Parts: sequence; C-alpha cells; structure tokens
Amino acid sequence: MKNDEPTVGRRVLLRSAVFLGVAAAAGLITTGNEGGAPGPAAGRGIGAGAGPGTGPGAAGAPAAGAPGLGARALSEKSYRLRPMTADAPARPPAAKPVVRTRPILELPATTASASDMVLTFDDGPDPRYTPGILDTLARYGVRAMFFVCGEMADENRDLLRRMTAEGHVIGNHTWTHPLIPKLSRPALASEIGRTSEVVQQSVGEAPQWFRAPYGAWNRAAFEIGAELGMEPLAWTVDSLDWTEPGTTAIVSRILKGAAPGVVVLSHDAGGNRSQSVQALSSYLPQLLARGYRMTLPVLPPR
Repeated sequence: MKNDEPTVGRRVLLRSAVFLGVAAAAGLITTGNEGGAPGPAAGRGIGAGAGPGTGPGAAGAPAAGAPGLGARALSEKSYRLRPMTADAPARPPAAKPVVRTRPILELPATTASASDMVLTFDDGPDPRYTPGILDTLARYGVRAMFFVCGEMADENRDLLRRMTAEGHVIGNHTWTHPLIPKLSRPALASEIGRTSEVVQQSVGEAPQWFRAPYGAWNRAAFEIGAELGMEPLAWTVDSLDWTEPGTTAIVSRILKGAAPGVVVLSHDAGGNRSQSVQALSSYLPQLLARGYRMTLPVLPPR
C-alpha cells in the first residue's frame, strides 16, 4: 500500500491540474462572450483548442457556469455567420419602372435619323404566314418587331427562336388578344404575364416591349407592362391589312405614310394574311430604294 501512495498522490495532483485548466479555459470563454456576442478571441480559442482541458483527451466535466461543447459550437457558428448577416452592406432598392400615360407612337427625334422607320407585325406567329414575312425580311437584310400573342407563341416556339436568331425583336401582345378595358386587373396581369413567360422560356429573354390589342390602352395596361419591364409601343401608320383590302391597297397605304421615325403596323396572323406577305415583298424594296432604313427602336432611359 505504501508503494502505491506516491502514484495515488500524483494522480490526485494531475486531476487537480486538469480541473484548474478547464476552469481557466471556461473563464477565458466567458470573458469573450460578455455582452451576449462572441468576440474574435473566443472564436480563435475554440478553433485552436488552446489551453489545458480543451483537447479531445481531457478528463473531467466543465466547471459550473461554463458553456458546454454544444453551446460553444453554436457560439462559434453564430460568430462566423455574423459578417454575412449583421454586417453585410444593404442592397440598394430596385429602380421603379416608369409608368407611362400614353404609348410611344414613333421613334424619338433624338435617336431617329432622317431615314429611319420601324416595321411591326402583330398577332403571330402563324406557320402559314410568318415564315414568308421572315424570308422577305432576310432577303433584304431588314429587321422588324413581332408583337406575339401567347397562345400562338406557345404553339410555334420554333418561329420565336428563328425571329431572335435573325435579329428581330419580340414584343408582348397579350395571350388571347382581348379588349383590355373589359378585363379585370388580375385577368389582364395573367394575359400579359403568361405571354412574357412563354417568350422567355423559348428565347431566353422576356419581351421589353408591349402593345395593347386594338390599340385599346388603360391605366392597368401601362402599370402591369411597366412592372414586367416593358415599354408601350403603338404605331403611326396603320396598313389596315387586317381588313384584307387587297395587296395594292396595303402597299399604297404604307408608301404614302412613309416618313422619318414612323412605326408601321401590319399583321402576320389573326386571319388570312397572304395579302400582307405579298405586300411586304412589294413595298419593302421600294422603301429601301427611296433611302429609308428599317431599324428598331431603342429603349428610352428610365
């Protein structure tokens, strides 16, 4: 028994030292947490495992009032997340879209040259007529705008992709071509929103231009279009091709209305548009021969 006494004494002393080391470490952590928020010293102490009693082989339990390993891990996690949450710079508020009270009718004088015109086609795409219009535009190296209806676009996404690939601009013309003033606001939001979604899914970009069917605008149309990031575009020259007046009448009306900055309205769907296809192949080369340049509108600053 006497031979064992020195060994027992050393064990007691070792345990006492370990206990004192744990208490000291707990005191350091408590000091780092004053005020309820862990400081850098606490984070470094936990991560480095410095001090007696903090290693994986330490014996005994933490002193009374000292945080356990679970609490310390949570404290460390909170400290590491702090720079990404509490100290993160505030994001600037998104710019509100401009809500207009009337649509754009022509190219602004500041951006249009003395020979610029815009050709637009509504209601498509229609596989019976749109390809012929695209072929003529490609033949003369001209770009145009196509205000598509969602129900037509959804069934002819390949034509949307061709429009984009050939440099044309796709605009939003609602889903079913309704008379906007007769719609409730939720119904109108669905008509416009669904069409933008189809275009974005098909070509990777949502429309930036909107046109009301029949040219029937109201406050809700301007507001919803602006919320979706679109500018309202109307027209200054109506070909009236939707009345099917004959190819000659369509050509004559467009040539007569030609002028710098004008926006021409025609259709590539919504009825028999064979006259519209034939008229384009006639008036387009004549316009180009007169020195007109078919261009695309530039989004105004917001």
